[in-house]
Amino acid sequence: MYQTHFGLRESPFNITPNPAFFYSGNTRGDILEAMLYAVGHGEGIIKVTGEVGTGKTMLCRMLESRMPSHIDVIYLVNPNLNPLEVQHAIAAELGLPTGGLRADEVQRGLHAELIGRHSAGRQVVLLVEEAQAMPLDTLEAIRLLTNLETARSKLLQIVLFGQPELDQHLELASMRQLKERITHSFQVPPLKSDLTGDFLAFRLRAAGHDGPALFSPAAAKLIAEASQGIVRRINILADKALLAAFADDAEAVEASHARQAIAETPFGRRRARVTTKAVVIAGAAVLICILLLAAARNL
Repeated sequence: MYQTHFGLRESPFNITPNPAFFYSGNTRGDILEAMLYAVGHGEGIIKVTGEVGTGKTMLCRMLESRMPSHIDVIYLVNPNLNPLEVQHAIAAELGLPTGGLRADEVQRGLHAELIGRHSAGRQVVLLVEEAQAMPLDTLEAIRLLTNLETARSKLLQIVLFGQPELDQHLELASMRQLKERITHSFQVPPLKSDLTGDFLAFRLRAAGHDGPALFSPAAAKLIAEASQGIVRRINILADKALLAAFADDAEAVEASHARQAIAETPFGRRRARVTTKAVVIAGAAVLICILLLAAARNL
């Protein structure tokens, strides 16, 4: 709706991960390069964790897009699978028939397929999303797949993407063997507040904007505070703020537009209520201190 008004060829703040909008700041570019290095060397299991909305799926898409041509990428996006189902799902991703086959038959088929691809000079990488939601016995079944190997090489490289609960699962005694197989761990942090303006400008440039800054420093600061650095929230608030500025026939997003976006967003309202409560509590504490001090002086 506002794209023509602001000189954009597409929406800059869609929450669907699009590699064209990958922001490499705030360690994200470094994490991507490290993952590519780890995958290229085929060592153990790679783990990537982060809070909801921090950009794990975007990193997953970027990892796939940057893979060398000799690497075959397969996905496991449904976490609600039991150990037998997960083997069938991986086999299906590799194009293998699984109907009516026993678990051991599926595993033999997987092994043969992976050996065949390895012999042809190819490497297979399994990307597992929402790993924290997987049953523990399914995570263990995935670990067992790393036993598929030749005398020199692992036949299947695994990258686990999950929320912080995944780390909690790995601390369990029953998950000790899986934890020991993880050779590289990365954490995706929230965006630093002082990078919010740069992030917004980058997304706008990627969407075709080539003029002066569209978000005032005050608007960017408000969005940073309300989002708490969660990239998905930043995108939602920025989109709403642009719409508010468009409705106001403004040439840029000002603080008033950001406040309107925050007021219309559930997490923004929660943040505002928490901040207001903190101010009230702090004010009450100061008042109590003043009264106590006055009482002490009268003694």
